[in-house]
Amino acid sequence: MNRRWLGVGTAALLVAVAYAPPARRWYLTYGATAAEAARPLPGDDLVPRPRVQSTRAVTINAAPEAVWPWLVQMGSGRAGAYTYDWIENLFGLDMHSSDVILPQFQDLSTGDVLPLGTDGPAMRVEICDPARTLALRSTDGAWLWTFQLDDRAPGTRLLSRNRISVPDPTWVRRLVDRLLMEPGSLIMERRMLLGIKQRAEGRVGMPRPLTRAT
Repeated sequence: MNRRWLGVGTAALLVAVAYAPPARRWYLTYGATAAEAARPLPGDDLVPRPRVQSTRAVTINAAPEAVWPWLVQMGSGRAGAYTYDWIENLFGLDMHSSDVILPQFQDLSTGDVLPLGTDGPAMRVEICDPARTLALRSTDGAWLWTFQLDDRAPGTRLLSRNRISVPDPTWVRRLVDRLLMEPGSLIMERRMLLGIKQRAEGRVGMPRPLTRAT
């Protein structure tokens, strides 16, 4: 009986933490300042009323022109996402993160459609402004993923924003999103941001422990 109540108490604590505004704000805006999280980015109007928005950021000690090639080659069946490939591939996403720039994936243009595995909606390139903005929207119109590169000489401030708009979820789906999907997206995206940082800086390796991004 005590173990049962311990389990109930633990579950209740997890739910409370997941719904706590400070915790949710942390994993939806990891590494970003309040101003960065609030500022409009190119392409925001493509998903005008998102149910969920995350803005995460990292500072890279390399110029935007050195970061851009790592961004444009990302994708399923391309250069991967610089995150945990084995997790991505559990969902059939065909991700194989490259540690080098691949010339065959550098010619990206507005209107190009990139597959996302074999079952997910493809991603259409909506904005391709070299060394500044790369925005992709799912072909079902529900997800916008924008990368913004701000020149902070001698380096770059890289922002990654996700805007997701889906019908109002059930309370069960909302709970799953808060407990698993949103925190899980932080784990994957943090690894991606640090993976891009390390590659652009020429020092591929393991990301640092989960602390405030710089």
